[in-house]
Amino acid sequence: MEHFIVSARKYRPQTFKDVVGQQAITNTLLNAIENNHLAQALLFTGPRGVGKTTCARILAKMINSDGEVTADEDFAFNVFELDAASNNSVDDIRSLTDQVRIPPQVGKYKVYIIDEVHMLSQAAFNAFLKTLEEPPKHCIFILATTEKHKIIPTILSRCQIFDFKRITVKDAKEYLKYIAEEQGITAEDDALHIIAQKADGAMRDALSIFDRVVSFSGKNLTRQAVTENLNVLDYETYFLSTDLILENKIPDLLIQFNNTLSKGFDGHHYIAGLASHFRDLLVSKNKETIELLEVGDQTKAKYLEQAKKASQDFLMQGINLANECDLKYKTSKNQRLLVELCLMQLASITFDGEKKNGKHYIIPASYFKNKGISPIAVQIPVKQEQTSENQEKPISTTPSTTNKAVERFQEKKPPTIVLKKETKRTSGLSLSSIRAKKEHQIKQMEVVVDEENLPTEPFTESEFLKVWNEYINFLRKEGKHNLASILAIDTPKLNGTTAHLEFPNATNKVEVERQQYDLLLYIRKTLSNYDIALEITINEVKEKQYAYTTVEKFEKLKEKNPSIDLLRRTFDLGL
Repeated sequence: MEHFIVSARKYRPQTFKDVVGQQAITNTLLNAIENNHLAQALLFTGPRGVGKTTCARILAKMINSDGEVTADEDFAFNVFELDAASNNSVDDIRSLTDQVRIPPQVGKYKVYIIDEVHMLSQAAFNAFLKTLEEPPKHCIFILATTEKHKIIPTILSRCQIFDFKRITVKDAKEYLKYIAEEQGITAEDDALHIIAQKADGAMRDALSIFDRVVSFSGKNLTRQAVTENLNVLDYETYFLSTDLILENKIPDLLIQFNNTLSKGFDGHHYIAGLASHFRDLLVSKNKETIELLEVGDQTKAKYLEQAKKASQDFLMQGINLANECDLKYKTSKNQRLLVELCLMQLASITFDGEKKNGKHYIIPASYFKNKGISPIAVQIPVKQEQTSENQEKPISTTPSTTNKAVERFQEKKPPTIVLKKETKRTSGLSLSSIRAKKEHQIKQMEVVVDEENLPTEPFTESEFLKVWNEYINFLRKEGKHNLASILAIDTPKLNGTTAHLEFPNATNKVEVERQQYDLLLYIRKTLSNYDIALEITINEVKEKQYAYTTVEKFEKLKEKNPSIDLLRRTFDLGL
């Protein structure tokens, strides 16, 4: 059995031209070598598997070969690699500094590559500082790390830092395609794209995944084989889910989610992928952002087709709902139900079968019945024109006249009552809007009565006060103690048919004005006089009178009973 070499080692770049996705850094190093402008301490930092150690080894060889690496030359004895993860003590660094003093036997430079340098202890870093700052002319240090923030600032200030970036999906896919051709493997473009996405910017991870999938599927690498082996959700799953959501097919959507779970996928993975799918659809709707879509050509065509079906508002709401579900998933006790609720909400975004809120424009007959009024329930009368024969000519009812009604009092000639038109609708989200809504409902019931048909029988002030007190007692029986207490604050004073009230603050005035329609209706009906009106004023001095001090309270009591002062002086009581 022939020994197998993994692709990450077999296809490790031997020159800077072979390094994938780091052109800026490799060009900088090449120019530094050619111009003899290379620093003696370099720090390579970046994510795992992007070529830090590889570039360090290529650089070490090129330094001793005048910029060219040939197969017959071997400068391995001039290159020293130290794994700081396992050699992180002060003694290891002291041993290294002792070797630094010895010049190379062949070549110009001795190159020390220290991998995972952030693993060095604090004492080891301190022991390394002086050598790193002033190394011998024949020595070059190359430090490599994935966690630059763990390196002390004094080390960073002595190094020339090169930040390696993540390898793009496009570059990783192209390199995998090259390797597949080298090995005689037929690979679908989408299959290589999924591998590159799964690698998450690390070329070494991409090559390891590639080896695993090739072992599973052989010489023919398909998208289906890759998704099965890597246990990733296929694009088709999300395309089908989105179609069901747009068609509002909630039962089918829940069944599809259940099938996804039965295949061993996590609900968190599913909902996060659905949010990413909505994002991809959103960027597909604009020609300028299509380049942000990192998928194969066949899949891109499907995205463009489905993006035409989904509106931008739907996608924005879908992303918000899916993202909110993603955030709540870990803390939820019933995670499956959380995802299912999210899916049902998504499928209801474009559903337009909800019942609309009805608008109440007609006052129910029970309202007038409770007030002692006999309503004509169904009649919507319209003003009529008189003919020459003094006969009424009927006029057809139009939609604009539906806000009019006629009522008749049991005792008197029926007056014409006209409902006021609806005012601006208000929201119910704040206290002020709730109050405005209540006032609006009251004003809807406000009536404007024909003055010619109103009774105006005379009444005395005592009769008015008796009816006033009766209404206060009626409010107390109904449980409206707040309004009853406010009306009892002042005794109304009559000026003709106008009753004047004086309250200590504006709050009392506003509350009475809100309830004045029922109050006036009761008084007018009882006294058979519809000229009665209400006028309310505010007296701030009266409000101050309610805040008595201790001395003022004593003086008030002394006026009523002078013996209290004798009692206080006899027992030497204080106030």
